Amino acid sequence: MATAGALPLLLSGCGSDPSISDDPAELVMWYWNRAASPSLIEQAAAEIPGTDIRMRADVIGTNFDTKLRTSLAGNAYIPDITYINSNNALYFTNENLFLDLSELGADAVKDDYFEWKWNLGMTPTGRFCFFPLDIGPTGFFYRQDIFEEAGLPSAPDDVSAAISTWEDWIEVGIELKGEAESFMVNSADIIYTAVLDSSPERYFDEEDAPLYTAPDSTVREAWEHAVAAVQAGITARIPADRGTDQNAAWSSGRTAGHVGAAWWTQILEETAPETAGAWRLAAQPVRAGNNGGSFIALPHTCKDPEAAMKFATWITSPQNQTVAYEDVQLFPSTPASFDELGYDGDFYGEQNPLDFFSSAAETVPTSFISTWETHISGAFTRELANVETGGKDPDAAWRDALAQAEKVLAKRGVEL
Repeated sequence: MATAGALPLLLSGCGSDPSISDDPAELVMWYWNRAASPSLIEQAAAEIPGTDIRMRADVIGTNFDTKLRTSLAGNAYIPDITYINSNNALYFTNENLFLDLSELGADAVKDDYFEWKWNLGMTPTGRFCFFPLDIGPTGFFYRQDIFEEAGLPSAPDDVSAAISTWEDWIEVGIELKGEAESFMVNSADIIYTAVLDSSPERYFDEEDAPLYTAPDSTVREAWEHAVAAVQAGITARIPADRGTDQNAAWSSGRTAGHVGAAWWTQILEETAPETAGAWRLAAQPVRAGNNGGSFIALPHTCKDPEAAMKFATWITSPQNQTVAYEDVQLFPSTPASFDELGYDGDFYGEQNPLDFFSSAAETVPTSFISTWETHISGAFTRELANVETGGKDPDAAWRDALAQAEKVLAKRGVEL
């Protein structure tokens, strides 16, 4: 595959100081609201531990990636440290604009992190440019009371056993709909995403060769499972952007399940508080996946890479990931953090979500997310929505998704 579409490098701002701050004792970091613990940011603002350097943390609002990419391309107004969301693959084609953290001693703490999360920070050329922050291991959230009403297995271990494959999961959904008039999930794209997020194979291989075009690809498998759920009538056909309808479905029991990441535990508690005690967690079909999570990167213009690296390893240490979870519910990428965390709620009955998702995180496979996935994945979810809510023929929708993906790639100079 021939690729193009990288950021224009250093075309404007040449000869100027690319840094935001000219104070040699101050590093500037960009992040978004609730992406870091306020108490830890406050500590670093006074002094990054182990250094005589202080941190200035700037919260960037909307269009985070656009602002960062514009700064990097223009070689001006570049932060010394930046947070990057789970779409870090977007930056693979411009990896030379970031430092290789292995050259700054990152490997010394590699064993502190889930291996699959660490590997997601590696570029296709083998440079480690994105340091692990939080993660989003996934599972199946379900209403135990409604499963009982339907005469289905309702204890977490029993539900996990009953839905060990996606075919079984759909069969349980058919019984749930028939006996309790409740849907298994709100929309088909939840299933499509869950299959991909739990698979070692996604849209492209590490050479950026397409995998999704093969008839037996994981993308095709995810599509088929999602379409089967639609045809079985077990999705409520409520798009994710209709938040009010989505929340009402969970509260009323119209929808009795959801496949999602650890951070959904808080969302459900906040959006359906009257259902406290009724929800449980079961293993999703096949294996757990990961949805979400973020990274730390150091742009090549960082004025003090050693101090910046000390900040990265300090704020993501097991101890401080514990603090971040308690402050802003960032689920740790360091297994040792769970030794210090506890859960005293009863929203999930006697289940401890921390125990559940920390165990789930151990089974997440290593996968490769290509730069180009970001550009084409929307074609498949849009066409899936056309099948679900518009009644479009699934085979025609699949062909249209492939055509749209090819068109998008062609515009970016990518030849399949």
